Amino acid sequence: MKKKVLSLVLASSMVVSLAACGSSETTTETTTTETATTEAAAETTEAATTEVAAEETATVEGKIAMITDSGDITDESFNQITWETCVAYGEANGIETEYYKPAEDTDEERINSIDLAINEGANVIVMPGYLFGPAIAEEQDLYPDVTFIAVDVTEFDVVNLAGESKGINDNVYICSFQEEQAGYLAGYAAVKDGYTKLGFLGGIAVPAVIRYGFGYIQGINDAAEELGVDVDVKYYYGGQFYGDDTITARMEGWYADGTEIVFACGGGIYTSAVDAAAEYDGKVIGVDVDQHPIIGDACVTSAMKGLGSAVTTALDAYFAGNWASIGGKSEQLGLTQGDYLGLPTDEESWGFKTFTTDEYETVLAGVKDGSIKVSNDTENQPEVGAHVTVTYID
Repeated sequence: MKKKVLSLVLASSMVVSLAACGSSETTTETTTTETATTEAAAETTEAATTEVAAEETATVEGKIAMITDSGDITDESFNQITWETCVAYGEANGIETEYYKPAEDTDEERINSIDLAINEGANVIVMPGYLFGPAIAEEQDLYPDVTFIAVDVTEFDVVNLAGESKGINDNVYICSFQEEQAGYLAGYAAVKDGYTKLGFLGGIAVPAVIRYGFGYIQGINDAAEELGVDVDVKYYYGGQFYGDDTITARMEGWYADGTEIVFACGGGIYTSAVDAAAEYDGKVIGVDVDQHPIIGDACVTSAMKGLGSAVTTALDAYFAGNWASIGGKSEQLGLTQGDYLGLPTDEESWGFKTFTTDEYETVLAGVKDGSIKVSNDTENQPEVGAHVTVTYID
């Protein structure tokens, strides 16, 4: 069987998923991609600007299984974009796809779901999020003939159930992203567009969230220095990946105090920023995916990362028989490697008033070629100039 190579341009996803699983048993859904077309896949194919290349390559047989982390495939973020990418890839190439939802948000249940998928014939396991580190550590040796693809996972996440750090085998590929670059672009654009009172609402202070936030501060600082304007920033981690009344009340206080726009970064915590913004005619910046379709006009832009693109690249490597090129590797993907990060530029999602797409392309090119330096240090707060005041809130 021959296949056509599927290339997804920039598709994005969440650091961790929005909702905890509530079912009492593992949920599965199979898509026989040669005959079935799902609505989700159609939407992804359109939204992610899917392109099928004309050339044909060698084909490796297989079945793709995607395991959800603590959410499900309708979370409008991490799990959903991963599943839709797998379905779109399968439909374009005649490959069966199936997803599994662990019964509980535990390492043991994620491992059980992987075991079940393999027992039911899957030989490619796709996993979104750092929560899969222990599952990889435990399963990679047990199934040397199974290929594991994990996105938004670093080598530091790969520890076994005893807490011991493990390397990754040749049947595993993991990648993370240089989120600081997307955060930088969002912060820079917001200040250039005239916002001078900004906020950052993070979820749990995991490295990916910190990189987004510290990149945001760096972009704010560079734009403020260029314009010579004074900018105030409130910075806070909510300690959770969901919104609630307490977080919403804090955001209401920010907007009431003059905050104009909040970068809400960390799963469903964005809902608190959105609810508060609606009360005070405020604005928000989305994360990971283009959240304008979800949030509406309150969403000025989104700091996106290419989860779907990374999944597709890894699937291409496997099914084209080129797995050796990435197997056993841990990569951190940034703009040097490809269009893995950025802001949405389509007219509907471009919510800036004066900052133009030409200006955006200029600063994007600077980050790509290294003439604009964005630090990925997650230990030390970014240095800022005299025009920027950042209030870090415990």
